[in-house]
Amino acid sequence: MARLNALKSEDELRGYFPVSVERAKLKVLDRLDKHCVDFIAHSPFLCIGTSRPNGCADVSPRGDPPGFVHVANAKTLLIPDRPGNNRLDTMSNIMHNPKVGLLFFIPGLGETLRVNGDARIIDGEAELARFEFRRHIPKVAIAVTVREAFIHCAKAIRRSRLWEEDAKIDPKSFTRIGDIISDHIQGRKSGDEIEQILKENYRTQMY
Repeated sequence: MARLNALKSEDELRGYFPVSVERAKLKVLDRLDKHCVDFIAHSPFLCIGTSRPNGCADVSPRGDPPGFVHVANAKTLLIPDRPGNNRLDTMSNIMHNPKVGLLFFIPGLGETLRVNGDARIIDGEAELARFEFRRHIPKVAIAVTVREAFIHCAKAIRRSRLWEEDAKIDPKSFTRIGDIISDHIQGRKSGDEIEQILKENYRTQMY
């Protein structure tokens, strides 16, 4: 591959692009208004970006029925922690660096909501009881103090055709996830074993 040319400055980068329109700057809020709150209430899925102590960035998904993120007030939102693989990447990162970026999605809607802020991990039954689902209460939650909130345009979603029915793949045409993971762990478990583990995990450990 040819040697890649890395730009040296932000000025050099901006030289390739026209100045952003005024509304792109004005749309950034320092709190959640009624429209942001409504967007979050309809969102069943978000991605949260954090960074590790060594500076390496990380992004993780969070999902639940619409409205699973609780807006406590215009500056604070709470994200319940549901069972995962117990790597605790996102929450461990937050303990070292509280800066987070959130991207909220609503199925069928092209626009997304971006929220940036400072996070902390909270416990306490009084706060977490509101997240009870199927008789399970999360052990902890992520509390985010909002610093920025704004709507992101639909161009990426439209170009990807993310929500369009005929853009979905047939899972049978793709390598089984069990086989992929088996390769990634150097065959310590077979693809069939991994598939069975995943099936059981999804059946019994969603909440």
